[in-house]
Order: sequence, then C-alpha cells, then structure tokens
Amino acid sequence: MATILITGGAGNVASALAGALAKDKNNFIVIVDNLSTGNLSKVPEGENVKFIKANVNQYNDVVPIFGRYNFDFVFHYAAVVGVKRTLENPIMVLEDIEGIKNILSLSKNSGVKRVFYSSSSEVYGEPFEIPQNEKTTPLNSRLPYAIVKNVGEAFFRSYYQEYGLEYTIFRFFNTYGPNQSEDFVVPRFIKAAMNNEPITIYGDGKQTRSFCYVEDNIETCIKAMQDTKCINDVLNIGSDREMSVLELAQIVIKLTNSQSEIIHLPALEEGDMTRRCPDITKMKQILGRDLLPLEEGIKKLVEHYEGRV
Repeated sequence: MATILITGGAGNVASALAGALAKDKNNFIVIVDNLSTGNLSKVPEGENVKFIKANVNQYNDVVPIFGRYNFDFVFHYAAVVGVKRTLENPIMVLEDIEGIKNILSLSKNSGVKRVFYSSSSEVYGEPFEIPQNEKTTPLNSRLPYAIVKNVGEAFFRSYYQEYGLEYTIFRFFNTYGPNQSEDFVVPRFIKAAMNNEPITIYGDGKQTRSFCYVEDNIETCIKAMQDTKCINDVLNIGSDREMSVLELAQIVIKLTNSQSEIIHLPALEEGDMTRRCPDITKMKQILGRDLLPLEEGIKKLVEHYEGRV
C-alpha cells in the first residue's frame, strides 16, 4: 500500500487527483487543506481517504501529520491561486514559500520517495518562445505568484542536489474542470453563457491561452508518479492548442446556444500575459493518448452545471 499526501487537496486539480488515486484501494490518501480557497465539498470520500484541516505554511501545523503517517509520495499543490486573488494578496502569496520549505524539510527527514510540485505556466513570464519548452525558461516575471513558483522550483532542485530527495515539477497551463471556481475563465464564461449574461473580457481579448481538461492533467500526473521518465525533471502539463480569450468566449457562446454579448473591460495593469502555449512533447509521451478536445470539455462542464445553474 502506498501512503500519499496531497496538500491543497480541497482545490480543483488536487481534489481530482485525490479522487483518481483513491480509486486504487492500495493507495491511502491524506488530504491537507486550510480551506482558505478550497472547499470541503470537493474532497473525495472513502475508507482510504483522510482529510486534515491544517495550514502547511505553519510548521507546527504540519509536523504532526508527518509524525503520524509514513508517506511514500507527496504532492504539494497548496497555494494561493487566481489572478485577481494573487494580485490583491501579494504577502499571502509570498508566505507560500514557507509551505514549500516545510514540506520539503519534512519529506527529506521521513523517507518520502518522491515529491511532486504544482508549478505554473507563470514561471515563463512574457513568452520568450512559442511553444514554451521546459528547457528554455526566462525569469522575466516580477509578480509574486510567478516568483514563488520559480523559488519553489529552485527549492525542489536544491533538495535533490543536497539531500537526494527526488522530485517532479509539474508546470500547469490553465487546467479546467467541474470543481473549478468561477475565479477562472472557463467556468466563468460557461456559467455566464448558460444564463445569457454578458461575458466580460479584459482588454481586446487577443491574449492567448491553452486549456487542458482536468482528467488529462491528473492522468498525466499519476502516470508520471508510476513512471521513471520524469524523475528529477520538469513537465509541462497543458494543451498545445493555442487560442485567444476572445475565441474561447465565442466557442462557449456557440456551444451553449447563448444570447450572451461579449463586453470588453479595461485591460489588467499586470498579470495578464500576452501568450501562453506549452511544448507538451513529454506530456504526450507519458499520457500515451490524445487530449480531450476543448469543445468536448466544455460540453462536459455544461452537462455538469445544468442541474445547478
């Protein structure tokens, strides 16, 4: 039996990861979340799932958890997320560095086999190249969220160099799914369209993104855990289909047969990068199948929301 810790496990991606790992009864999943942005309703239930409310940024909060369980693997996903929230709470974002240090220190002292870190496309800053490749990462973003993700990656590499604690760094690109909050663009657009409400876009909407369905994300992460290909390496996890935010809104309106109009708000002063599109060559090799097309993912979310909107 593998004992697996998932921090931030009441969030969108981490809760889906927990649910998928818990399907294997040989896994025992411990979920830790302080519920500042996560929601208890997202946490999967099961005899092999244990939820603990704790703040990983507080050392004394997390020490007893490592004392109670002998973790084989640790997924560190706890973080302040959401463009608006991270811009408005920069000190809270920077405090996540303490959580990174706590998790790594406790992992290397307790026999953890490998730690997994949810980094972000934000580490690429403004694009140096498209598609964005793991090996050519410019450090040109000044925002606290991107800085923390870059510092986190450096800590994971350094703990391997100093202590031999093996790691895998996941750089997530716009993962969407049923458990995602309306702080994020895909659920916000879909819910507005289903209610025929205006869809608001910052700026001209020409900024590009790529959107990855959550099941593609978590299946890749689980296969990376089971595989040896990405040990002590960085892995982009996303879609290589680049589109503008305006195009996303138009696709959502079409698929929902919506009467919503698109309204342009003033562009954000910072934090809204012009382009995002990953090189997912390594992800495709690990996943071993095609990604779910965006249109199919939107339809899945519409079906999910229909009973609740």
